[in-house]
Formats: sequence, C-alpha cells, structure tokens
Amino acid sequence: MDRSEAIPAALPDVTREAGLEQVFRTQYHRLVPLLVRITGDKTLAEELASEALYRLSSRPGLLGAADSVEAWLYRTATNLALDALRGRTRRQRYENAAGAETLRTTAPANPLEDLLSRERQQAVRTVLATIKERSARTLMLRHAGFSYSEMAAVLEVPAAAIPSIVMRATEEFRKEFQKTYRSSL
Repeated sequence: MDRSEAIPAALPDVTREAGLEQVFRTQYHRLVPLLVRITGDKTLAEELASEALYRLSSRPGLLGAADSVEAWLYRTATNLALDALRGRTRRQRYENAAGAETLRTTAPANPLEDLLSRERQQAVRTVLATIKERSARTLMLRHAGFSYSEMAAVLEVPAAAIPSIVMRATEEFRKEFQKTYRSSL
C-alpha cells in the first residue's frame, strides 16, 4: 500500500469525532436530567452521562445510524444509572449489616464499669495535678504516643535524656498514687 491510500483512512476518524461531538451537543443536555430523575444526584448523573458518551466513542460503528445511536445511548445511560442505584443499595445494606454486627458484638454498657473507669480517670488526674509539672507533661506525652525524639523537642531536652526522665516521672507518679490512694485500695 502506498502513501496515497493511507490518507483517506484518516478521514473517517475526523468524521467520527465530528459525529461524536454532534451527539454530545444534542444529547448531553437531555441525558443528564433523565439520569438525575433516576439517581437523584446531579453530580452522579453528569458522570454517568459522560461515561455513556465515552462508551459510545469506543463503538464507532454506531455513529453512522442516528436512530440507533440515540437508542443505544439512552439504554446504556439508563443501565449505568440502574447499576449505580443497585451499587448504592448494596453498599447501604452492607454498611447497615456491619453496623448491626458491631452493635451485636460490642458488650453492652455496664454502669458499674463506667463508674469505675470514671473514678480511675479522676484519680489519675488528681495525681497528675500533684506531681511536678514536667513529670506530668512527660507522662501525658508518653501516653499520647509521642516518640522519644518528639518528647525531647517538646520538653526542650536532649533525646538521650528522655528514657531517664520517663522513668523518674513514672516512679514519681506511682509513689504519689500509692500515697494518695493507699487507704482506699
């Protein structure tokens, strides 16, 4: 095949693009409201209309017959919308089932445990208020999951000093806790 025969092969692509653009201009503004009525979501409807038009672009044989293009486009868009609705319904059903399972497996609230937990929290707060401020801050940072280097930056001390600072703060807390709550244990 010589180069003169290759030139006309490019022309159908140009016509196909022009045909696709024409379909887009005439059908998009009609397609989106239909899909909004089906899905109830304008953004989703626009995405589905674009998807239907994209799928049309991969089917160049349809662009020749105007009647079949419109029917194919609306059928495809409607199917995409229905699939989206099914997916949304399925996702909601799974999420509801997961929520129900979580509620079923989670232990019911025990008023006694809640009371004891609140009392322990109050006891810890009381002891933290009575120990040195640096020790309390060190323990709070450690409990919050800070690394030694992060703690060093906040406390403005060398990172190498942090392990001994944490140990001293823990010991100070333990002694104060036993002193304060020994009689109630």
